[in-house]
Amino acid sequence: MNELFKQQVWEISKLIPKGRVSSYGAIAKAVGFPNHSRHVGKAMGDCPKDVPAHRVISSSGTLSVPEFQERLEAEGIEVKNFKIKNFKELFWNPLEEL
Repeated sequence: MNELFKQQVWEISKLIPKGRVSSYGAIAKAVGFPNHSRHVGKAMGDCPKDVPAHRVISSSGTLSVPEFQERLEAEGIEVKNFKIKNFKELFWNPLEEL
């Protein structure tokens, strides 16, 4: 995987505000690779500790890493059955927000 791609994914992920979430697909679109959401997922699995990987989830609002539930709940995000409640309201779209 291209290092520049990973850096771009991580930089956008750092911009997701506390208490909000984004998706792998939205971040892929924001870095110019709309069909590379799986690559975003791989980049997040290898990200530095200062990148809030727990705020990047699937486009269905489902957590792909169950351990992230505690971190999201600490930010005030309600999670039930590994799914974000009010996902559409909490969704942060980098193409609209930046």
